Amino acid sequence: MILTSATTPALYLDALRGWQQRYTQALRAAVVDAAPQLDERLKWGHLVYFSNGPVLLIRAEPQRVLFGFWRGQRLRHIEPRLRPGGKYEMATLELREDTPLERATVVTLAQEAARLNRSAGDPTAAASSR
Repeated sequence: MILTSATTPALYLDALRGWQQRYTQALRAAVVDAAPQLDERLKWGHLVYFSNGPVLLIRAEPQRVLFGFWRGQRLRHIEPRLRPGGKYEMATLELREDTPLERATVVTLAQEAARLNRSAGDPTAAASSR
């Protein structure tokens, strides 16, 4: 993760540089346009989007940008490069400077991830009740 003293999503973006800043700005813009009902927060040192629990994250690191989804394993039909891992059905797309990603894919992922939280509830609550 890129360490920053940012306290807001806008300051987080301002602290980034180069391709990580461009990718993070593009992802953020697509997510906000696609799912304006999501609550954007700076949490755990990166951008996290909530609606009935955590939905997705955008995290810039020195060599990559991660685009992750709490129920991402259910989204692999949209983006097969999502790699499963961790709790809560997490799956993450690892982006490097030369990684292609269509805005339409980002829009579809964000919309479907938000829909999953609307229909299935908070993924962290579901996991803790098992």
